Amino acid sequence: MPWTVDWRVIVDGSDVSVNMRPYLLDIEVTDKDGTASDTCSLTFDDTDGQVMLPESGAKVRIFLQGAQVFSGTVDSVRSSGSRGGGRTLKVTAKGFDSRGKVKEAQGFHKDDATLQDFLDQAAKNAGLAGVKIGGDLGSIRRDYWAADGESFLQIGQKLARELDATFKIRAGDGGDIAVLQPRDETPLAAVAGIVGVNVISWDIEPFAGRKAFTKAKVRYFDRKEAAFKTEEVTLDKGGDAPEATNLVRTTAADKDQAKAIGKARKSESERESGGGSVEMDLTVAAQAEAPFTLVGARPGVDGTYRITSVRHSASRSGGATTSLELRQPQDGAGKDDRASRG
Repeated sequence: MPWTVDWRVIVDGSDVSVNMRPYLLDIEVTDKDGTASDTCSLTFDDTDGQVMLPESGAKVRIFLQGAQVFSGTVDSVRSSGSRGGGRTLKVTAKGFDSRGKVKEAQGFHKDDATLQDFLDQAAKNAGLAGVKIGGDLGSIRRDYWAADGESFLQIGQKLARELDATFKIRAGDGGDIAVLQPRDETPLAAVAGIVGVNVISWDIEPFAGRKAFTKAKVRYFDRKEAAFKTEEVTLDKGGDAPEATNLVRTTAADKDQAKAIGKARKSESERESGGGSVEMDLTVAAQAEAPFTLVGARPGVDGTYRITSVRHSASRSGGATTSLELRQPQDGAGKDDRASRG
C-alpha cells in the first residue's frame, strides 16, 4: 500500500528516503515540554533480515509534509518477530546523544556568578556545544551556585521547575545544545483545533481540584537578621475554592530565590488546573509549549490550553495524525457562562 503522507528521512546528511520506502511501516515523533527528551521511532518490515542495522549515534532528521519535526541521534534498535507474525525492526532516536556526559554526575560551584556563567560551565562539563537561556534568566546573579552530585539533566530540570522555565537538550549543527526558556515567553505560534474540521476526538477535563492551591509558602534564610523567614505568594483561588497552601519543602538561599520559587509554584498551579488530550489531523506546526485553541466542543471546554506533549504518527496503511496533551485551561475553558435554564 503506498504512503499517503509526504515524508523524508536524513541520516548523517544523506537522504535515505528512497531506500527506506519499500520497508518503512510507520513513523512516530514525540515532542515534550522539557520533562523528557524528544523521541522518534521508525518501524521497518524486516522479513528475512533485509534491513541494515543503523550505527549507534547516527544523526537523524525527520520531515513530514515538508516540515522538519525531529532532529536527534540513533539511540537503540529492537528486533521483534514470531513464528507466524513476521518480523519488524524498530529504530529509536532521541533529541540528544544520551551516550555522552549529560548523565554524568558533576561536582563544582561558582561564587558571585550569573546563571549563564554557571550553566555554561555545567554544559561544558557535559560535553555540550553550548547553552541558550531565554529572557532575563541568564542574568540572575547569586552568591553561590553548586552542582552537588547532579547530572546536567538533573541540574537543568531542577532549575526549570524553580524558575518556571522549559529545559531541553536539542541537536544542533555544531553539537547538542541546551535551552532554558521562560514558559511565559515561549515564541511559538498558536494551533487551532476545530471540531468537525481537523479535530478527530477530544478527552478534556476543563478543571481539576486536586492540584489547585490558594497560596504558596517558601522558607528562606535572612542573613542580615540571622533568621529563617517565609515568602508567601497568593495563587488563583479558582472561584470559591477553600484555602489550601502549597508548602515548598526546600529552603531558599535568600528572599529573591524564594520569590522566584513562589512565582513558579503559582504558574504550576495554573498549569495543573485542568487538561486532557486531543487527536487531530496531522498538524506539523504543533509544538510543545505552544498555545492550543479548541473550538466547537462545548461551552466550558472550548478555550485556550497549553500544549505539553505532541505526538505525530504516520503509517503506510493508516495516514497520519497528531495527538496533543494539554494543560493550563484559560480563555473560557473551565467556565460555563451560559444563563441557568432552571
